[in-house]
Amino acid sequence: MSLKTKIQGEFEQIWEGMLSDYVTAIAWSSQGKILAASSAAGEVILYHNLEQQLVQYLQTSDGESINSLVFSKDGQFLAAGGQNGQVKIWRLQSEEAELISVLENNRTWVDRMAWSPTKNQLAFSCGRYVQVWNADTGNIETTLNFDTSSVQDITWHPNGESLAIAGYQSVKFWMSANWDDDPSVIPVYSTSLVILWSTDGKYIASGNMDRSITVLEWNDPNPWVMRGFPGKVRNLAWSDIPTKSGAPLLAASSVEGIVIWEKNADNWDSRVLPRHEGNILSIQFQPNTHLLASASEDGSVCLWNQSKRLLQVLYGANNGFSCLSWHPHESKLAAGGKNGELIIWSPGSRGQGFGSR
Repeated sequence: MSLKTKIQGEFEQIWEGMLSDYVTAIAWSSQGKILAASSAAGEVILYHNLEQQLVQYLQTSDGESINSLVFSKDGQFLAAGGQNGQVKIWRLQSEEAELISVLENNRTWVDRMAWSPTKNQLAFSCGRYVQVWNADTGNIETTLNFDTSSVQDITWHPNGESLAIAGYQSVKFWMSANWDDDPSVIPVYSTSLVILWSTDGKYIASGNMDRSITVLEWNDPNPWVMRGFPGKVRNLAWSDIPTKSGAPLLAASSVEGIVIWEKNADNWDSRVLPRHEGNILSIQFQPNTHLLASASEDGSVCLWNQSKRLLQVLYGANNGFSCLSWHPHESKLAAGGKNGELIIWSPGSRGQGFGSR
């Protein structure tokens, strides 16, 4: 049976590319004009003006994985980090990218990076530390010591006033106005593996090693703790529009399962989205909707209408998908595969927007 949305037709593949190895990360620029992709072989590739298939290799395969790839909020900069410990930053000008800085980190694997949403400040992990590099000065602004473990994840508050860092038994918050102040701490019973602020800045969620989620409402010292996941919680996603309660939806994945959490008056209700048969490696809400996409090692990308029912299943990576990313302004979804596949789908007719296959 053909499944349709109420507004749009089925998503169809409209473009495909190929990297030489496992696609480790993909990201759209803030205006959606550039798609960046990286691989386990070390490639960093920009796809400019996809209608004309313009491709720029910022870095070719060198055998050392790139694991994190992030655009600055204003789209001026792209940063990449990975296995060799280097953080490379390019300035994007028109259809060219200029390498402006290479930060060396003694071969410490750099797998977590995040740009401030309000300033050109890049935070990146270095073992037990997080460094913050300032693009305006070209200098490291601060080094933050998580102390108790390697850094698992980092995220900025949407107003840029604080930086949260996750690791063993806690999430710590540093204020960007004074990095030297002691951080605030949320205790976690095991290890916090992934953290994410809601886009309204009211809630921060932590996915934990002990098969739980911790959700804190800002300025409330008493977090909610949700348990019962089949394994470690490694992926989180917030919708950017609220539900009737005023809070956004929270999606979490563990092994092959997805749970949607919706706030009621004083608690969070859950519902399970069953379909995947392999580990889920990426989940993301489409901007300004409750349409959720999930990418799995089972070779499918699932679209969930209103985060409730299965709308459509997308294919194209026989050995599994590794990552996905929604276009920031249009109904286009990009996904990377474990064999190097890079695919874009869009609802409606083929050949619109990026060109036919």
